[in-house]
Amino acid sequence: MNGYRMRIAVLAALFILPIVPGWAQAPNLVPQLDSLYRLQEGETKQVNALWGENPPEMQFGEGKTKVVIADVKGPGIITMIHFALPANMRLNRDTILRIFWDGEKTPSVESPLVDFFCDPNGALERVETVLTNKKRGWNCYFPMPFAKSARVEVEMDNTRYPNGSWMANPCYSYVIYRTVKVLPADAAYFHAAWRQKSLLLGSEDYKAAEMQGRGQFIGWNCTVRASSTPAIWYPVDENVNFYVDGEKMPSIEWQGIEDSFGFSWGFPEQANGFQYTGYQPYYNGAAAYRFTLNDRITFRRNLRVTVGFGPNEHPMFRETFSKPENPLEFSSVVYWYQTEPHKAFQPLPKSRDRRPSNLASGEGAHDPGETVVLMCGKTNGEDQYLADGWDFVFRKGYSFDGPQWTSDIKHCWADFESLEFDITCPKGASGTLRLFILDGDNFTGGRKQSVSVAGKRLGEYESFQTGKWIEVPISAADTSTGSIPVVMKNLKPGANAVISIVRFKSP
Repeated sequence: MNGYRMRIAVLAALFILPIVPGWAQAPNLVPQLDSLYRLQEGETKQVNALWGENPPEMQFGEGKTKVVIADVKGPGIITMIHFALPANMRLNRDTILRIFWDGEKTPSVESPLVDFFCDPNGALERVETVLTNKKRGWNCYFPMPFAKSARVEVEMDNTRYPNGSWMANPCYSYVIYRTVKVLPADAAYFHAAWRQKSLLLGSEDYKAAEMQGRGQFIGWNCTVRASSTPAIWYPVDENVNFYVDGEKMPSIEWQGIEDSFGFSWGFPEQANGFQYTGYQPYYNGAAAYRFTLNDRITFRRNLRVTVGFGPNEHPMFRETFSKPENPLEFSSVVYWYQTEPHKAFQPLPKSRDRRPSNLASGEGAHDPGETVVLMCGKTNGEDQYLADGWDFVFRKGYSFDGPQWTSDIKHCWADFESLEFDITCPKGASGTLRLFILDGDNFTGGRKQSVSVAGKRLGEYESFQTGKWIEVPISAADTSTGSIPVVMKNLKPGANAVISIVRFKSP
């Protein structure tokens, strides 16, 4: 069966509970190839959002951090959701995807947008599965039926970027759905939930999901990595367990996490993407996915999905990974269909805590006495070091990290009018703020900008094609409000103001 034919066949029956002979009389929700020439009832419709052609309320920007990209009435079935990359060509777990069915108060889908598409933390360049893919944008093909309504929303959930700039969020989206007269009586609702935890796997199992009701598990994506510093090896000898309807012992147990995703003797060095299973290297670990479309796991009351060492596994694993210096970090998105109501999901952690640990603030290189090291706009490791009580708020501008700059440093924050950010700090802090500005591509024949810190104008700067450090003494009076405002204004029409590095050192 070719890929297209397989995808159509998979979608046709995916959300029906259970699959019964009467399916032949159910509405033809997703046509088989041999019925493509037959005219269907209902209509295919599309809702666009986030792009500049759409109404302002359906776009990010102007302080708006949450956008409803589709709010449609049923009955119907969502058949595709698409998001385009942001203008800065990167996205991490700051952006959250939520979907609500039939006016429910808690979402049935809640996940960092990138992880939902099998792209954990936005770290993968390409993803290709039977139901999701990514390359300069994200697409999914889960059939999502709804009887009364479907509301799809996206939220920019990061206090560091309070203005919801479209430059740092998906710049275009569309939701395609088909109307129907009635859904089958046994149609179930699509659900997806994200979790992440760093733990001592020798002492406790990772709990990927706990759902209640009647439904069927149809797949998941998962990452595993060592989260210690320096990172140790990560094992693949843990088991993936499914406890169905309150079981004490799992009735489904894959003995080896790599085997559960279709591999063996560890994950391969090279990325491998198949229709139902796949793997890619993920920081110092692995990212994998599996769709159980032919062997979906049915539950009538509840289902619990865990990862842990089996009772007969070599004791060395439990001993090694019970030591405080050997934590493992897991993250996952579980996909399933079930009847409503569903069990409310665990609250999502704050944006800083959703990042892969030891890639987040506080672990990068810094000099003694430094409390802030920001690599402004850098795709990975922007906040190289932030001491406790120190952070930043990006008020106005956008990020850039690309090959156009000929310098060794190729990243910056920028704005065509006024680049503005605050360094947040303990009240009364003092020391030296250092700002590195770089005209890495000699834009418009050379940039020119003014710099103001803590309300004081420092001067105008130009001819900094090789970079320039600006050192600013900061007094306790300057930080009496708990922040240090920085404003850089572009003074050359057609150019922009930029900054590449921020450092702060206490006395």
